[in-house]
This record gives sequence, structure tokens and C-alpha cells, in this order.
Amino acid sequence: MNLIHVIHRYFLQLCFKGTNYHGWQVQPNATSVQKKVNDALTTILKKETEVTGAGRTDTGVHASFFIAHFDSETSFNELHSKLKFLNSLNAILPNDIAITDVCEVSPEAHARYSAVKRTYEYTIVFEKNPFLSDMSWYISRKPDIQQMNRCGELLLQYHDFTSFSRLHSDSKTNLCRIYEAYWTDSQAKMVFSITADRFLRNMVRAIVGTMIDVGKGKINHEDFKSIIEQKNRNAAGASAPAKGLVLTNLEYPVDIKNV
Repeated sequence: MNLIHVIHRYFLQLCFKGTNYHGWQVQPNATSVQKKVNDALTTILKKETEVTGAGRTDTGVHASFFIAHFDSETSFNELHSKLKFLNSLNAILPNDIAITDVCEVSPEAHARYSAVKRTYEYTIVFEKNPFLSDMSWYISRKPDIQQMNRCGELLLQYHDFTSFSRLHSDSKTNLCRIYEAYWTDSQAKMVFSITADRFLRNMVRAIVGTMIDVGKGKINHEDFKSIIEQKNRNAAGASAPAKGLVLTNLEYPVDIKNV
């Protein structure tokens, strides 16, 4: 008698502090978030299981909201309950990775390719604080936020961001659509928020580093525009440190859930 094996696809929602990891993606001889999640799922499901993430993150970059998908013959009924499954996973995972939700999605849903928008935030602080040192970039002098926000408005007018892409990247295209890019500030910190359909490797950190050059008066608004139009990474500023960057949101089509 031939048994029909039904494959279910699930989205995992998770968050992680990236300080101790060489990014999300599995790589030889380095600790990654993806490897930790793969190992935990394999233990719980008692079968070799691999997750596919919404994208790669650089070493030291964090995520307060991240999506990964995996396939399994195990259904929610066999898992007994969502809560038990989540608790079991979190009991295995280290304290700097947490699974916050799981849901079944359509078989075609893809954590990376189905995402329609992504949002990152970058935090800069102006007072030295050891409790924030792993999650922000400390600079002693507050830059000019008005000039930096003028640069954010410029980003919305362009689509080719080669100047902010990592050199020798394996990306097939450097075209992105940016929907929002702006700074907000308070007395103690400044936060850059940027939303786009996709991001290039190192793109947000390169944008932030170059904007800070504008905010400090090293270059001006017109220089920033010229940097974008040159389509040359060497024309832009140095990348901001990874530790200040957090992936904060991913958006998917509303009909992606299967149940």
C-alpha cells in the first residue's frame, strides 16, 4: 500500500541579536543563526530540516522581526499545539534567538521571494552607554538631521544603488525601489528608518555612513546626489558599523497564509 506524504510549508517568525553570529546564512567554519534554527527544528521534528530565510544579514546585524520557511510532513495536529512547538524550539535555541510564531502558508509561499517590503532601522546614540553598545553606533557629536533627511528624500528618486552595494557582490541587479527613508531624533539618540522592496548587500550601512558624512558637513546634499549617480561604491562613504542595524519588519501578500 502506497502512503501519500503531504508536505506542509510553515513560516517561522523569529527575532535574534546578531552580536555572536556571522550573519543569518549558514557558512563553513562560522556560527550562524540559520544553523542554530536548523539544528533545533531537526531535533524537534526528528528529521533533517532546513529553513530558508527572508534574506542574508551581515555579521553583527540584528533582527527584531524575521521570517524563515521550512517544509515538513508533520502537521499542527501532530505537533499537538502551536504553543508546545514554540516552547520546545525556544528551549533548545540560545537566549539570543527566539521563535515568536509559526503558521502554515501556501506551498508556493517563500520567505525571501514572496516578501514585498522590508524595513530596517539604524540607531545612533550620542552618550556612551555600555547597555546599548551592541545595538547602536556611538558618535560624540550630533549630526545635522535636516541635511540627512534631505538625502533621504533623494533616495526615493532613484532606483540604481550600485554606489551603496558591496563590491564584487553576487547580486544580479542593483535596482531597488525605496518607499521611505528618514531620520528621527531625540536628545539621546537618532534612528534611521528605511523601507524598500529589496536591499543590496551592505546597502543600508553604506547609506548611513554616507549620510553621516553629510550630517557632519564633510560633504553636502549635492555631493550625496552625485554619489548616487556615479554608481560607484568607491565614491560613497565608509559603511556604518553593523551593530546599529536591525531588520524590523517584512511584509507579505495578505493571502499567503494557508490556514
